[in-house]
Amino acid sequence: MTHFAKKDVRRQGLVIGSVVSLAFTGCMVGPKYQKPAAAAPPAFKEDAGWTQAQPADALVRGKWWQVYNDPVLNTLEEKINVSNQSLKAALSAYQSAHEQVKIQRADLFPTLGLTPSVGRTQESLHRPLYSPSAGSSLYGDFQITGGASWEPDLWGRVRHMVEASRTEAQASAADLENLSLSLHAELANDYFELRGLDRQKELLDATVVAYTKAVDLTKSRFQRGLSSASDLALAQTQLDTTRAQDIDVAVARSQFEHAIATLTGEPASTFSLPPAPLRATPPAIPVGVPSQLLERRPDIASAERRMASANEQIGIARSAYYPSLSLSGSGGIESTRLGTLVQGPSSLWAIGASAAETIFDAGRRHAQNQQALDQYDQTVALYRQQVLQSFQDVEDNLSALRTLETESKAQESAVADARRSENLSTIRYKGGLATYLEVITTQSTALANEVTYSNIQTRRMSASVQLIRAIGGTWDTTQLPKN
Repeated sequence: MTHFAKKDVRRQGLVIGSVVSLAFTGCMVGPKYQKPAAAAPPAFKEDAGWTQAQPADALVRGKWWQVYNDPVLNTLEEKINVSNQSLKAALSAYQSAHEQVKIQRADLFPTLGLTPSVGRTQESLHRPLYSPSAGSSLYGDFQITGGASWEPDLWGRVRHMVEASRTEAQASAADLENLSLSLHAELANDYFELRGLDRQKELLDATVVAYTKAVDLTKSRFQRGLSSASDLALAQTQLDTTRAQDIDVAVARSQFEHAIATLTGEPASTFSLPPAPLRATPPAIPVGVPSQLLERRPDIASAERRMASANEQIGIARSAYYPSLSLSGSGGIESTRLGTLVQGPSSLWAIGASAAETIFDAGRRHAQNQQALDQYDQTVALYRQQVLQSFQDVEDNLSALRTLETESKAQESAVADARRSENLSTIRYKGGLATYLEVITTQSTALANEVTYSNIQTRRMSASVQLIRAIGGTWDTTQLPKN
């Protein structure tokens, strides 16, 4: 290589080095992301004057369902993370989004390749311009070449794409957590509905036994001429109606049992839960303050991360206004004989650079930039709407728990009053002071009040589950992946 050639190579190397340095320290066009404000009230309205839990109280970290102290529920909840197919699909979606970050990050670095080749060529003696003095037309060729290409990230386009992918992966992780929270809450809700039906069936079973005794009593009185045939018919009708209610509860229970089987990843035909009437009352649920909700709900975190991703898309769109630069180089060794392949004269190399700038695109880049801005504004609106919805969810369930607790106490008194009325009517009937219609009326009222009380207790448990879901369970944004 001549002295001038060496200077030329050094000059090109200096230029390329400068470009490389600029690529890693170059500017990033586009706005810097700042999390938009979302108004949060100082306190929950429905929590005023009604304390669910002291500030020091807290849900069980990680496994919030353990606050119900139900071993069967705990076992079922554990199966969701292992066997639920919807959760597995969401996990795969997150993993795919995480790999996309690595794909985008790879564009920050050069692409390198190696191409070894060997060949044997026989040229035609009848080819154009053939000369016998050219020597043999049969020769071999041994070649080992490598190449590199790189587009320096001068304006931050690739870095914006990496950040957009990273924030999208974080949003996907929040989606996964939100689905997990929803599935666990759905299972707990179905479980308490099923246990509430177990309680109703226990009540109806006992009522069927009591009504059977009433039919026997009425039949005995009818045989002695103390009751009419219509009294006996009324008693039998009431017994048959209650038996039908008892059977209907079993139908509803089986549907909740099948739903639980699906959530835990088991075939409905092989899954069963032994009866266990609901006796529990809602545990204390600390809700904190509204501002904490923005850090605890995974659906809010997902919406916020998608805002950040949309902000990066603005930078990507703006980078299209600036020129792009591509660097390429190749080098290697080549020889017609294997013995001379690694000698100095066998070396070869090439280096080059190219730049491109769009001069006219009929407004394409402007439209793409405006589109990115509009999409960002859309994500901001969706984020703020999600925040409002989260406040509503908490307020709804706080209100439900407070109201149902009061209703439960009132209904408990109603049940006691109805049972007293039923007992008095039965005594009056046996003494011949009341008709059997009066007895049936008080019995029906007592049963209806018992069923209503059972439903209220079930609704209280469901409202507590929904409140835990509304405050994000035990999750917070610190659990989002960083990369």
